[in-house]
Amino acid sequence: MASEGFFEQVYRVVKLIPNGRVTSYGAIANYLGASGSARMVGWAMNASEKSSEVPAHRVVNRKGLLSGKHHFDGTNLMQQLLESEGIEVAGNLVQNFDTLFWDPRTELPSSY
Repeated sequence: MASEGFFEQVYRVVKLIPNGRVTSYGAIANYLGASGSARMVGWAMNASEKSSEVPAHRVVNRKGLLSGKHHFDGTNLMQQLLESEGIEVAGNLVQNFDTLFWDPRTELPSSY
């Protein structure tokens, strides 16, 4: 199934996000050549709960908002995971988002 292949590609990218950094659904979609498919990246993140190897907490919306936090167990687990990596979150928003933003298009080779 095509979506399974896409999900696996998303997971490969997400596993490369460094500790203490975040990226967005759209940045991952753009890197994978699926511009406009940020929602599909979100679906992949929702489905990743089966794998503790995928640091889904490091993927936020384009403004740094923890838009997927309700998919994590516990009230504030996504925020707690980010804060355990030194990322400050206030009002469900990653502080210093521009500084912490990890863009796979500039950080990874295009042929990854």
